[in-house]
Amino acid sequence: MSNSVISVISRFLEEYSTTTPTKLKVVDAYLLYILLTGALQFLYCLLVGTFPFNSFLSGFISCVGSFILAVCLRIQINPQNKGDFLSISPERAFADFLFANTVLHLVVMNFIG
Repeated sequence: MSNSVISVISRFLEEYSTTTPTKLKVVDAYLLYILLTGALQFLYCLLVGTFPFNSFLSGFISCVGSFILAVCLRIQINPQNKGDFLSISPERAFADFLFANTVLHLVVMNFIG
């Protein structure tokens, strides 16, 4: 059982490193960073408490919203999804991502109070 799991993981990492474009790897690294940041915020909330609840909630909403927007960006710039997004160039997808992130963080900053 353990050998099969290790072989599946090693094959996944090998195929990921050889077939995934660099742009997608950068977005994936950003997604991992956001995921870890949200997990640390949630762990901190469980261990310490939620005294400034607006601060915790706005930080966590920022992580979740940024993660969702980055996943949308990854889907749009993935060459395998070219047929689904014919009219959207990667530059347009990135511009939409930046605009949506700006709006998200303006809302988050307003929510902090």
